[in-house]
Formats: sequence, C-alpha cells, structure tokens
Amino acid sequence: MKVVLFFEAGNWEELEDRWEFRGDVGGLKSILVEEEISLRGLIDKIYAKLGLSKDTMDLVLSYTPPLNKKCSPLVLKDDEDVAALLASRSDSTCKIPLGVTVEPTEVCAYEKSGQESSDDTDGSHDGFRDNYFDVDYCDSEPTDVGSSRQTLPVFRNAERTSNDNGASATQPAEGNPPVDPLLQVTGAGSDEPVNVPTIEASDSTFSDGSDLHEGKYFNTKKDLKRKLSDIAMKGNFEFRTRKSNRSLWVIECIDPNCSWRLRATKIVPESTKFVIRKYVGVHSCSLLNKNANHRQATYVVIGEQVAPQYVGVEKGLGPKGVQTFARTKLGTQISYYKAWRGRKHAHTLIRGSPEQSFHVLPSYFHMLEKLNPGTVTRIEVDGESRFKYLFLAFGVAIRGFRYMRKVVGIDGTFLKGQYRGVLLVATAQDSNGQCYPLAWGIVDSENEDAWSWFLTQLKEIIGDTDELALISDRAPSIKKAISTVFEKAHHGACAWHVAQNIKNKFKCADIMGSYWSAVNAYRCEDFTGYMIEISNRYPRVAEYLENEVGFEKWYRCHYPGLRYNITTTNMVESLNSMLVNARDFPYVALLDVIQEKMSKWWNDRRIVATAITTPLTPSRESELRPRFAQSNGRHTSQLNPITYHVKGGELEGVVDIFNKTCMCKEFDIDKLPLSVYSLVSPYYTKEYYLLAYGETIYPVGSQSQWDVPNEVITRIVLPREVKEKKRGRPKTSRFPSVGEFRKRKNRCGKCGAYGHYKKKCNSQTGSTEGNPPTNVPG
Repeated sequence: MKVVLFFEAGNWEELEDRWEFRGDVGGLKSILVEEEISLRGLIDKIYAKLGLSKDTMDLVLSYTPPLNKKCSPLVLKDDEDVAALLASRSDSTCKIPLGVTVEPTEVCAYEKSGQESSDDTDGSHDGFRDNYFDVDYCDSEPTDVGSSRQTLPVFRNAERTSNDNGASATQPAEGNPPVDPLLQVTGAGSDEPVNVPTIEASDSTFSDGSDLHEGKYFNTKKDLKRKLSDIAMKGNFEFRTRKSNRSLWVIECIDPNCSWRLRATKIVPESTKFVIRKYVGVHSCSLLNKNANHRQATYVVIGEQVAPQYVGVEKGLGPKGVQTFARTKLGTQISYYKAWRGRKHAHTLIRGSPEQSFHVLPSYFHMLEKLNPGTVTRIEVDGESRFKYLFLAFGVAIRGFRYMRKVVGIDGTFLKGQYRGVLLVATAQDSNGQCYPLAWGIVDSENEDAWSWFLTQLKEIIGDTDELALISDRAPSIKKAISTVFEKAHHGACAWHVAQNIKNKFKCADIMGSYWSAVNAYRCEDFTGYMIEISNRYPRVAEYLENEVGFEKWYRCHYPGLRYNITTTNMVESLNSMLVNARDFPYVALLDVIQEKMSKWWNDRRIVATAITTPLTPSRESELRPRFAQSNGRHTSQLNPITYHVKGGELEGVVDIFNKTCMCKEFDIDKLPLSVYSLVSPYYTKEYYLLAYGETIYPVGSQSQWDVPNEVITRIVLPREVKEKKRGRPKTSRFPSVGEFRKRKNRCGKCGAYGHYKKKCNSQTGSTEGNPPTNVPG
C-alpha cells in the first residue's frame, strides 16, 4: 500500500515553546511511497524530487513527534525510524511534515576537481584547518557565544556519520576517551583528532556583539557580506576570506591565533539564500592587530552605509561629511578619496547609474505621457543609437500657457554629471510674477543645431504668433536659431546681459545708472534724454547700444512686440539656480527632481490662488495700490465715452479706455492701469492664476510598478560618446560668463577663517585650521 508523504526543505529553529521548521525554497512538496520503504529508498526519492546531486549535497531527515510537550526533532537514522514515522502519520495529531535539511558535503565538487575559489579568497595563512567547520555532531546543541538564541544542529545522513570503526561520529570508538563533538577537528596535515579548548568569553576575550547565530538566513551572499562588514567595523576587528565560491563562504579573524570564525553555505543549489552553518563569535586576538584603516571599510560598504543620507535630498553629505560619518557611525577612518568614491557609489544606489539612465529613458518618458495626458516628450539619437537630445513639456504646463503673458525666456546651463551636456529651459511668468516652466531639454552643447532642434519642439507646443516674445542673451547660436525657427515671434535681448557686456567691453561701470534708467523708461522722450547723457560721456557705448545691439532688442518702447515689464531672463536664471545641486545627477534622476519641484509648485500655488480674495493676484494688488494713491490727487475730465483727460502731478495726458492706451505709455506696455480693475489685463487676475494651476503633475512612481509596452522597453538609447577624462579632480563649476565677476573670499591671517581680515578678527586664539598665525616668530 502506498501513502503520501509531505516534506519541505529548510532548517529547524528553536522557539520558547516548540521547535519550528523554517522552509527555504520551493515550498511544501509531496512524494508517494510504499509503507515498507527503507531509509535509503526514501532519501533517493527526495534527492530525485529536489533535483540534487548525492555527490555534492547531504540530506538530513527529521520530524517532531506528536507529543504534548516541547521536544527536539527526531532524526531518521535507520529503516525502523522510517517505519515509526509512517506509523505516527496515521495519527490525526501529527500535522507537521517531514523536514529535510540540505547542506553541501564535506568536500564540494569544485574542491574535488582542484578548482580555485572565484571570490575574494585570501590564500595566506596555510595553517588554517580547512575542515574546522566540517565537524559532524549529533544530539547536542552548541552554545552561540554571540547570541542567546540556539538552533538545532545540522545532522548528516547515518551512512556518513560513522567512522572507520563503525562507531558514530559522536560516540568514541572503544578504548578512546570521549571527545566533545563540537570541538572534534582534524589538524592540518594530519588525520588524527585534535581537542580544541572550549571557547568562552573571559577577561582576555571579547564578543563581536552581533545577533548572528547558526541557522540564520540571508537572502543573498551579498547581504551576508554586508552584514559581516558592518559588524566588523562596529566591533573594531577585521576578517579575511578563507574560502569562497558561489555556494560557500568561510571567513576568519585576521589574527591567525584568534578563535573568531564563520562558515555559511547555500541552502540548495538553485537558491540564492545563504545560511550560517558554523559560527564562533568570540575574539581572542590582541589589540596590536587593530587598524584605523579598516580592510572591510571598502568604498562599496561605505556607500551602502551612507546611502540613506541621500534619500529625499539633492545635496546630502560631501566627502568630508562621509569621512565624519564613517568615523562617528562606523568607527573607522577613511581617506578623502575613499569617501569621495563611497559618496559616488551611494548616489548610484539611490539614483541609478548614468548608463542605466539612458537605457530607462524611453520607459520613463512613456510613463510620464501615460500619467500626465498631453505631455510631449522627444528623444533624438544618432545613427548608432547614441543619445543626442531630449525634450520634455508637461501637458499641464502646455494647457496653462494660454493664461500666461506670451513672453518666454530661454537659456541653458551646463550639467556636471559623467556625460555632461547642457540643460535648456523655456519658461514664462505667471500672473503673480513667478516662474512658469514650459519646456526642458538636454543637448550636447549650446550650438545652433541643438538650439534649432529645441526651439522646433517648443514651437509645436506654443505656436508662432506676432504676440509671442522670446527673451534670451545675445549668444549667436540662439539668435540664429530663433530667426530660423520662428517667423512671426519677436526676439528680445536680456538687459542684464547687455549691461555685463558694456562693463566688460568698455570698463564704464559708472554709466550703469543711466543705462538702467533708459531700460526702464516708458516714454520715448525720457529714453532719448538718458541716451544723450550716455552718449556725452561714453560715445562708444551709445554707438554699441544703437548699432550693434539695436534699440529694438533691449528698450521696451522700441520693441516691435509686447514684452510687458519683463526686461531680463531672470526667471530662467532662477530655475538654473534651483537645480544647482541636481545638475550632476543622471538624466532620469534630474528629470525626477524637475517633476517633483513642478508638482510641488503647482499644488502650492493652487492653494494660494484658491485663498485669494481680491480680483488680482497678490503681487499685482501690491503694485496697483501706490498707483491708486497717486490717482487720488489728480483731476479727471471726460472728453467722450471712451476718452478721459487726466491732469495733476508731473504729467498730464489722455487715456483711451477702449484701446487701453495712455500718453505715459505705462498702460500701453504693462497693461496695468492706475486704479480701474475692469481695465486690467486678464493675465493679472485671480481667475487666470487659478486656471493656470488648476491641474496636477503626477510622478511616475517606482520602476517596478511601470506598465510599459515591449516596443518601448526594447528601444535602444546608448550613452553619448564623451571626451577622454582629464587627469585630476573633475571640474564642477563653469567659467564665468562675459562680464560676470566672482568675489574672492578673504582669509584671516590670524585664525585662518574666511570672510574677514586679520585686523578685524575677534579671535583670541591662534590658528584654528592648521595654519599658524603670521606674527609668530620662527
């Protein structure tokens, strides 16, 4: 008669009230066996079911008897034990299946063939007893020195646990003294048993302080290594790898006389899980072996430990901060270079590698388009599928642009990551005077081809009309690209960049007051007066502004289009400054930061817009109040239903409320009158402000949750070719633009601090940064 026998591969663990079997992989399995099956036949069936080799793996069969008290598992050692198991299973109280413990044989197949270990094995210390951890023992529970927890020992097959004299490995042969099975080892170069002294914590030894114990599981060998490296650094000891391959890891303390050791193996060949088979957690090494530069403190380990410090932040710790973290949290000293590499590895763990970013870019854009309807994305590659350009415009921003003044600032800023590149930005200004990003692009450099490609994509989403104004610096590549792509839109120069060019080219900073007065003048008469003043003092500057730059490019009264009160590209520069810490991120991580900030802006500004109680936005209300106060002292007389004569103050003139014009030109250019709400441009109203931010920008979420079609996943985008890396530290700051000056920080000669001189130093002590005071006699 045949019966069904259930079994599971794993290991036993002792709890307070019972022994519990922990399954490893594959779950519960079943086999059909005869009631009279032998132990060897049962083992053969389980070998076949698990697909294991008898040459490389041992099986230990055990189960807990159906008793009403806690008792150790019974190991099947002969045919009688098998018969008792099958008989007990007919009892309804026996619900626990057969437990099968799997572990490598004493000599693995790779060792039989003489293959060298493929991991970081340290081949030194030939006196190490390789079979120290291969001891077989039965009916005993080893004490875990490093932890109070205990687990059932791993029992071997009965056929393997007998010695040449027929005695059990745990029972001494006749005439031999009894030996503790945990300590029975074979000495190096000899087959004679050697008695090892019992290892107990004392004044001359110390525990590693970990929670490790025999039978503890780890999902991967990498997780086990990470855990041991952390324990070693915090415990202030080092270890070396004695044996290592895909299914085995044996390590020992770096001191050859120390007792600390660990042996871990794979549970089963097809599993990635590792289990600690043997573990001695007590050290007997000397303090002479302590080293401040810890061998386990690799840049990979440092990066993994410090990685949480970079989650949710853009900048995080610098290399010196990583050094401090390693010293205070891990108890080890590391060099600046190792800290720099550890920081870089932490960035990779949190944000992905630059190469991976190119690979995932098509899927990332697909999810942005899917979660944010109307979003426009583009990826341009060369003939070898190498990345050239990308373009991103959120559908929410495209639809909201209809409620913006049609003035767009464009500019670029360099990226600092491994593959460099330039980030291009196009932004408008909302009703409240805040940045309203429209489109983002990444190109190789600011050249005419790159700008033409970016502006072509921009034209598709904002159009090309006479009402549109594009403001930028006077870079030739931008100027040529705008004239090529846009036929109707008007191009204006940034007044700030023009001012920097004047200061750099003509060395006349004292004329800047007159220049900015001319820039901000509304009436042509006022502008002419300021230009005469500039011409009288610096004729070459006046000629430069008129002929080389052109009045129509920088002065609002002569501008052919409508640029309102926007005279500079400050709104674009603000976005560049916002991303100063994210510009060394991989491309996808950088776009994630952009999406996160835009999502926050849209939400925060929507809340503000909902709470507004005035007809106009807060900034426009504050701008209109002083104008309203000025209008109270003026006399107004109606000339006809649409025209009024305004007298009083420095100027008097005629206001046309139908055409929305005034002789002072402020109403004409800014579209913001003195006091009448009904005449204000709708672009300044609360309604337009709320409509611009009425929708939401959604993140793409975790990559594991993406739903991407196969044709997108298989699209190949390779990293662009970069120039050969120069020697030395990579440069992360750009060269100053024309006319851009950077102040040099002053360093005190007394205390060594920056920001003040020696004469103004309040320090009562000498140098605090390692540099001696200059007045100390030598």
